[in-house]
Amino acid sequence: MNTKYPLVFTAAALLGLGSSVAQAPAPSPLQLTLSQFQVQSVTVAGKVTEKLVASDQSAPGQIVQYGLAAKNVGNTELRNVKVVLPVQPGTTFVSSAGGLLGIRTEFSIDGGKNFAPAPLKRKVTVIEGGKSVTREVAVKPSEYQAVRWNIGALKPGETKNFVLRVKVQSP
Repeated sequence: MNTKYPLVFTAAALLGLGSSVAQAPAPSPLQLTLSQFQVQSVTVAGKVTEKLVASDQSAPGQIVQYGLAAKNVGNTELRNVKVVLPVQPGTTFVSSAGGLLGIRTEFSIDGGKNFAPAPLKRKVTVIEGGKSVTREVAVKPSEYQAVRWNIGALKPGETKNFVLRVKVQSP
């Protein structure tokens, strides 16, 4: 089945994790711009490479790349800037990029309530030898539900770019 699914973020979706996004009086000096691409494999000069095709539609099994640009459009430095990109329902986290030069990347497995750097761990209770035992186990990246980049300071006119890749699930 090759049904197309719209995967469009609204400003509300981007800012929906409230306290995780830099708070500023309206209008905000933090401008967020989201772009969406299908990641396609193509062969160029005998080598398989990737091609990004702008699209707001995707089919199950396709990889979608979101590009998020965070720009300070104000006149003063922004501090403690944190931007969040949720992993949309119907998709699975594949990878993220942008945690360079002092930018800390964190992940959430609870819909954006709590964030921590990878690898994430959770406690599970199992029965071993008739006894209840609590163990800490690694969380698979495919379980990530949101990515947060802690930018720190953002100077006037400065832009930082981030990438989130997800795989579209079958219905």
